[in-house]
Amino acid sequence: MSRLCYCTNVHPAEDLAGVLRQLDTHAVPVRERLGRDRLGLGLWLAAEAAAELAADPAALRRLRAELDARGLSVLTLNAFPYGGFHQRVVKHTVYRPDWADPARARYTADCAYVLAGLLPDDAGGGSLSTLPLGWRSPWPPAADRAAESALTWTAGELRKASAQAGRPLRLAVEPEPGCVLDTVADAVRWLAPRVDPEVIGVCLDTAHLAVSFADPEQTVAAIERAGLAVVKIQASSALHVDDPRAPEARRLLAEYAEPRYLHQVREWGGQGRVRAADDLPEALEGLPGEGAWRVHFHIPLHAEPAPPLRGTTDVLRRAVAAVRDRTVVEVETYTWQVLPGGADPVDGIAAELRWAERELLDEGRAT
Repeated sequence: MSRLCYCTNVHPAEDLAGVLRQLDTHAVPVRERLGRDRLGLGLWLAAEAAAELAADPAALRRLRAELDARGLSVLTLNAFPYGGFHQRVVKHTVYRPDWADPARARYTADCAYVLAGLLPDDAGGGSLSTLPLGWRSPWPPAADRAAESALTWTAGELRKASAQAGRPLRLAVEPEPGCVLDTVADAVRWLAPRVDPEVIGVCLDTAHLAVSFADPEQTVAAIERAGLAVVKIQASSALHVDDPRAPEARRLLAEYAEPRYLHQVREWGGQGRVRAADDLPEALEGLPGEGAWRVHFHIPLHAEPAPPLRGTTDVLRRAVAAVRDRTVVEVETYTWQVLPGGADPVDGIAAELRWAERELLDEGRAT
């Protein structure tokens, strides 16, 4: 079985019926486009749907049967968005509830029990990704203590779910610009003294990594030196522009300044220094543009944006190559509905998986 999958958080579905409709509309056609018998998924479930499945083993078995009938295999869960990921405006709400709120731990535990019931029989283990504690402000010391306690409790639930599954399930904390754990270095410093590395590690989102201007090989080495593991890789590409002051660059960047999601920007200042803006409109108005910009906008892996913009797939390639084990690689381009000009997500997802198969994994089959 391949370790390659795509994340279904691209599809708007808040309940189980909606999940199945989206899989029929998108995932099954993607599998058919690829000519595969099986397609790997990184499943996203809103909190209410995850709680319903975790509390009802019969419903979970029915979902597993529905997935099997469609030729779909759940390799990992994305437990970052709690719900409402396709509202008209998402922005900062995607970081709530944060890890200081008990609702976050409960949701994550529910997802772990769901994953235990959905993993394919030939999977050696499973993973689920989560937010980097929360947005950076407000984050008082009491929130830090509450988050540590919540992660400790969740680790216990993961061990129970692992016993139920008969194989290890691990939580992957996903650093993101602007959050408490803004960079991978922040995540390593915070996690290493606090968590059991057998249960909790790092989710390496390669668009976030690129936006931070971090070196992929050095980043992976630092994770390993700290005794942590890259539990999963989210294969994603950010926007890069060398000269953000150029008129054509600014015109094209403005097309990506859409109202639904937050698009953090970092400007390279040399010698490891970066300037920060929390969203692209703020960057266009306030950053000087004296160095290159990287923008947190997940763009299709297989299709470069119009010059002088480009994607950061070089960072993606290097990060995947640096992680030497068989970590799941989850293609996570959730922005199809807000891309400038629009695009067909079925054709796009299939093309991304073909690209990832060829460029990242050198496999004969995508799934």
